Amino acid sequence: MIAKTIPNLFTVGNLFLGIVAMLLAFNGDALYLNYAAIMVIIGMVLDGLDGRLARMLNVQSEFGKELDSLSDVVTFGVAPALIMYVVLLQDMGWVGILLTGLFPVCGALRLARFNSATGGNTGYFVGLPITAAGGVLATLALYHNAFPPVYLILGMLGLSYLMVSNIKYPNFKKVGIPRSAYWMTPIIVAIVAIFAVRFPAQFPMIIFIPLAFYAFYGMKRNIERVFRKNRERNAEEEIINS
Repeated sequence: MIAKTIPNLFTVGNLFLGIVAMLLAFNGDALYLNYAAIMVIIGMVLDGLDGRLARMLNVQSEFGKELDSLSDVVTFGVAPALIMYVVLLQDMGWVGILLTGLFPVCGALRLARFNSATGGNTGYFVGLPITAAGGVLATLALYHNAFPPVYLILGMLGLSYLMVSNIKYPNFKKVGIPRSAYWMTPIIVAIVAIFAVRFPAQFPMIIFIPLAFYAFYGMKRNIERVFRKNRERNAEEEIINS
């Protein structure tokens, strides 16, 4: 019974951090916005661990799956969108409201498609995972003084599209970890939390870089795949016509 509860505790922790992130964002202070983004980042760590723990303890369940999806919508869909709303979109009237709502809606669609998929290939995700998209958006919002607003809006729209696209992304959740290494789980969470508290302004902005790279990586691979298919198709047509 206790074993079944452990992964769900991580999932509920993820959900709780998403709620805290929204409350911090509405404070409006720059430092609170940094902490709001940090809550999303720590939520990402918990989200990456709950499924691994469930598989390690062999306690996967439909309840845990649904709870995980609901938590992800809040922490990586609604919370990052509200962070962006506070720093930029609230001054744009109904357009800002529309953009704020679009991101979590696309995230929910992404999760619904993932949960209903019946394919057996676990080597990649179809569409940018909401976890990564939410992490990118929450940390991107902290650059609102460095980039023109149009770039942030385009980034938000781009992330929304990537979640519902058919672009393939690597699935690192299926990378195996020895059971003997799971004792490091609380240490990993503690290290992330310590760095976040010690460097609240720099930490989330640095995390933005690898998350953005992951988002662009899938786009790059997809573009290369399209060009390769076009070259192969043109080569076949040349052989047929020759």
